[in-house]
Amino acid sequence: METADDGTLTARSLQDRLDELHFAELSSDEATARIIDAVAGWGESRGWRVYRRAPSVFSLPPPLRGHSVLDVACARPGGQPVAVEVDRLDRPRTVDKLLAEAAAGRIAIHVRWGAGPFTPPPLPVHLVTRPAVRRSGAWHTVADRPPPPHSAAPIEPAAPQELPWGNE
Repeated sequence: METADDGTLTARSLQDRLDELHFAELSSDEATARIIDAVAGWGESRGWRVYRRAPSVFSLPPPLRGHSVLDVACARPGGQPVAVEVDRLDRPRTVDKLLAEAAAGRIAIHVRWGAGPFTPPPLPVHLVTRPAVRRSGAWHTVADRPPPPHSAAPIEPAAPQELPWGNE
């Protein structure tokens, strides 16, 4: 089973990575895909095997047969596997799927993005968020950084000069 520290540290690490993710002018599907790419990149950067659309332990709802899939799953050498779902909307079925993954011994992380508010899932599912806003029909990450300083040097007044005219 997951230790609280291991799951919390893993979720915090993913949160740090997604805090660095910025995008603009994306549709909902494009933003979700960009976040899934960032989650997969995070897992790969940690030396884990990363699987997209990995089989879940959670069954599909009737009348469908078989098992659901996860957006991203990571196999960690010497550690618990990680199961990640990425959603803009609050979907109870996703939480149920992640609870089943946690019961099967995986670190379950629900990545929520959008305008919020983000309702925390029940433990042991961890919540990671990426705030974004919709403007003119497209999604943008929220500017969470202050604008850069334009110049550290003070502006000196300039002395007026006469400009040459013609062939002088």
